[in-house]
Amino acid sequence: MSDFLARLRKQIGNELLILPTVTASVFDDQGRMLMALHRDFGDLWAVPGGTVEPDESPAAAVVREAEEEMGVLIGVRGLIGAYGGPLFRTTYPNGDQICFVTTIYGCEVEGGTLRPDGVEVADARWVTETEALALRMPAWSRQVIPDCYAWWRASRAALTPE
Repeated sequence: MSDFLARLRKQIGNELLILPTVTASVFDDQGRMLMALHRDFGDLWAVPGGTVEPDESPAAAVVREAEEEMGVLIGVRGLIGAYGGPLFRTTYPNGDQICFVTTIYGCEVEGGTLRPDGVEVADARWVTETEALALRMPAWSRQVIPDCYAWWRASRAALTPE
């Protein structure tokens, strides 16, 4: 939790917050997406991401989060979409309630070494769309994952000469 959010939580306790977040839909050359086993989601698989900090752009936040959680340096290749609504409301094990609006970016690894941080993320793996949808994950992930793979397929098709 950021210092900013910790100060806010001191004032409001576990009350509901609406938070801007980012999600890194990171693909390899074979079209597999990077998934993370998130401890803070109750040991559920999800795409890496986190909260946008004060004065931080969403694109900078997604790059920072990927490096913090997964150890990889990513390049943002495109915007997949912005998502919110009832599926994006969560209560953490400590009772903190959030409703997040997330901006999802299509990304590729540019450097670093894949290594989950061991704090927020316990494990990571590259998965196909079928494998991703078979993982135990929050309901919001099931909503966005098809859009992520559709973005990847469309981005590859745009690179293929006719």
